[in-house]
Amino acid sequence: MQEWLWASAADLGRGIARGEIDPEALCETYLAAIAERDPDRQIYARLTEDRARVEAAAAADRARAGLRRGPLDGVPVSWKDLFDSAGVATEAGSALLKGRIPAEDAAVLANATHGGAVCLGKTHMSELAFSGLGLNPVTATPPNRHDAALVPGGSSSGAAASVALGLAPLAIGSDTGGSVRNPSAWNDLVGLKTTLGRVDATGTVPLVETMDTIGPLARSVEDAALALALLEGGRPADLAGATLRGKRLLVLADYADTSRDAPRAAFKHAVDRFEDAGAIVTRATVAAVQEAMDLTPLLFAPEGYAIWREVIEANPQLMFDRILERFRQGRDTSAADVLDAHRKRRAAEAAYLRATAGYDAVILPTAAILPPDRARLMTDEAYYVEENLMALRNTRVGNVLGLCGLTLPTGVPMCGVMALCPPMQEERLLRLGAAMEVVLG
Repeated sequence: MQEWLWASAADLGRGIARGEIDPEALCETYLAAIAERDPDRQIYARLTEDRARVEAAAAADRARAGLRRGPLDGVPVSWKDLFDSAGVATEAGSALLKGRIPAEDAAVLANATHGGAVCLGKTHMSELAFSGLGLNPVTATPPNRHDAALVPGGSSSGAAASVALGLAPLAIGSDTGGSVRNPSAWNDLVGLKTTLGRVDATGTVPLVETMDTIGPLARSVEDAALALALLEGGRPADLAGATLRGKRLLVLADYADTSRDAPRAAFKHAVDRFEDAGAIVTRATVAAVQEAMDLTPLLFAPEGYAIWREVIEANPQLMFDRILERFRQGRDTSAADVLDAHRKRRAAEAAYLRATAGYDAVILPTAAILPPDRARLMTDEAYYVEENLMALRNTRVGNVLGLCGLTLPTGVPMCGVMALCPPMQEERLLRLGAAMEVVLG
């Protein structure tokens, strides 16, 4: 049964379908592993053991009766602690929300439950999802799979750790500036950023509603495709026969070249493999990307502060000071400036789509840096600011331009390769990702 802890979600589902895996035994195996490996709850903020056992028992009954609801029926899933779960605290990694207990499940959790997924519990995250590092001295900082002295990436930090350390086969997180893709890259996982509005965010604690998206952190592209269908209550993308031969890929040269040494070298290795597999790779700079990125000070902090200012200013002493400072950067911004920034962002998005229309995907290193040292982040303010900005520099491209994005492990630890496709093109993106995954091994 221990091998189940490292199987893909898809393989677990197939095992259940064949009658080789009992969902109740699978659930108990994961709950036992969590109790053993996460006794101090550095990964899971809260477990939902009773719910998980009831859901697993129902999945087992359906499997025996030949009435499974889908390929992930009976498969355990972890949930970032910003998805409402009825009767269980949802606190978004912040003491400001301590004791917040919603009455209903978030739409995505309700959809997943209907699809037969087993809810293991809620995972730790960056405070109010406003950091790409995963450092959270208020609640907990989950470990990086490679070195506990390094941060895991955020804000879906516990989500990544739960899958990378064998405590969930699949995790659901959110991505506002890279919060699914960055921790996935630093923990050698697949991470999918969906298009804004593709997945229903009802019942999800917001950060920046014009940027917030929901997506899975997984062990394979197939798992990510199945998870997207689970969240939507739809059909998964068909990945059969996916190939890179003849696919046109555009490298964002300025972002690739200015990433630090290890991510840049790992990315070059991945691109070489893509070309060997028949992809046609072009390098270029797209002016609209930087035009959009220059607007980010007006796109994130002002809206985040507008959403949270009353809660924050009622008890600012409860917050990690670095996160408090980030929110307050939006305090004095004028509405006219913010609205103008969104107008310019939409124009940049249109220009970007025109400039990249001849390509199947745009690619770049997922993160421009390796995960920083968590102890130094706590003591060196300049280091924290620089690393936090660099952590999400590349991923944020997909958010400000309204794209969907997928990160894959390159085979070099903590270094991912990211593909970006136009809005609502997740199926196309996942097929490309499946072909890339085969090439990268």
